[in-house]
Amino acid sequence: MNNPLVTGMANNSFSGTFERTLTNNLTMILKQSIQQVFVQLSQTLEDLNNDEYRQPSKVLLNATIGEHVRHIIELFQCLESGYERGIVNYEKRKRDHEIENNKELASSLLKEIYQNIDRSNKDILLEAEDYCDPLEIISIPSNYYRELAYNLEHTIHHMALIRVGINEVSAIRLPEEFGVAYSTVKYRQQCAQ
Repeated sequence: MNNPLVTGMANNSFSGTFERTLTNNLTMILKQSIQQVFVQLSQTLEDLNNDEYRQPSKVLLNATIGEHVRHIIELFQCLESGYERGIVNYEKRKRDHEIENNKELASSLLKEIYQNIDRSNKDILLEAEDYCDPLEIISIPSNYYRELAYNLEHTIHHMALIRVGINEVSAIRLPEEFGVAYSTVKYRQQCAQ
């Protein structure tokens, strides 16, 4: 159903300016948030030694910190490589063992990803296997900013797992908010006041 007020707003120049401002602000917020978590993750990689980065963790079902970092990186790489075609399939990632074994490579890839995320929003189809029939591929409408936001939340989730693994394999000290969702950080700050 067409709302005359919304239709009228969409046709005036204010609407276009408002949308551009909103888009620019959203881009800035997403980019700053990704930068913040990537800086935390990169600093943590610097603090870990190579053995800790590659050591299997019992609490992570014998996965390593490096495997979780690789997983984060490869999802962002899938988004980046699918951007031009407008089709992203996170299940078709490389699973590059060099990333999970080489923390310097992982750090440089985080920097490279960050430098390349400043793209225009556009519609994207997210492809995934149908869980009931793995031979079927389903396509889900999405957009670039939505997938950036997904990757950001996915990164924070894996950083929480990385925190658990680090507590087992290393004595390094992590920032209090490492691997904690922004909503939880804000909630804890409100409760402390």
